[in-house]
Amino acid sequence: MGTLLSLGHGYSAEALARRLIPEGWAVIGTTRRAERAVALRAAGVEPVIWPGDIAAACARATHVLVSAAPDAGGDPFVGLAPALGHVAWVGYLSTTGVYGDHQGGWVDETTALTPAGARGAARVEAERQWLQSGLPVHLFRLAGIYGPGRGPFEKVRDGTARRIIKPGQYFSRIHVEDIAQVLAASIARPNPGAAYNVCDDEPAPPEDVLSYAAHLLGLPEPPAVPFDEAEMTPMARSFYSESKRVRNDRIKEELGVRLLYPTYRDGLAGLLAQG
Repeated sequence: MGTLLSLGHGYSAEALARRLIPEGWAVIGTTRRAERAVALRAAGVEPVIWPGDIAAACARATHVLVSAAPDAGGDPFVGLAPALGHVAWVGYLSTTGVYGDHQGGWVDETTALTPAGARGAARVEAERQWLQSGLPVHLFRLAGIYGPGRGPFEKVRDGTARRIIKPGQYFSRIHVEDIAQVLAASIARPNPGAAYNVCDDEPAPPEDVLSYAAHLLGLPEPPAVPFDEAEMTPMARSFYSESKRVRNDRIKEELGVRLLYPTYRDGLAGLLAQG
């Protein structure tokens, strides 16, 4: 057991905390908002407001999880590295966007980092910063995250879902509980400097996921819209600028992970069963 300092305590970190706290871990989570601090405390997480003095939290930490997105200056927390020289494990949550576009081809952890846009480039820089910090850093390149409160069912039910059709488009995904499982397995089997793709076994076109969600609900398929005609936010459109299928062999072979939700079908069925 130990004390996890969660820097930027968000959706994935919450899932890890739910796993660790019952095992006797202490979890300290940073947040920028006082109202969020109340929610963290209710979940058994000790809140710390950031920016602010977190020297005491750094001193208590045995393990660190970094979840915050980088900004124009790089990772907002990497400056804390000198205060964390005693920790046994650091996990940095990155993204499979560091690989850029591979036109539907497969990538693994040995694939060159060729990000297609500014967000991916910022992640590559943040990875570099943490790897050069001198700490026992582990990189977790997350695929598209879904889970409770983050699924397609609401949009399918209310009729706002659209199947955006772009031939050859593939995305990889991961259920948040499987992220937590991977992180816990790495804490148990540290390998500083390692990078892990965190995704399920079946990359798929996004329209297939919506079709399956509709099937589970007993509703008609959402209407299909060609990508070139679709109304999308710039952020959503940017996701379609990259197509790749991500391999996850390393989390299984090195960490012994057996995915709880190995495909989007398993994950969506689980979400619906859980209400």
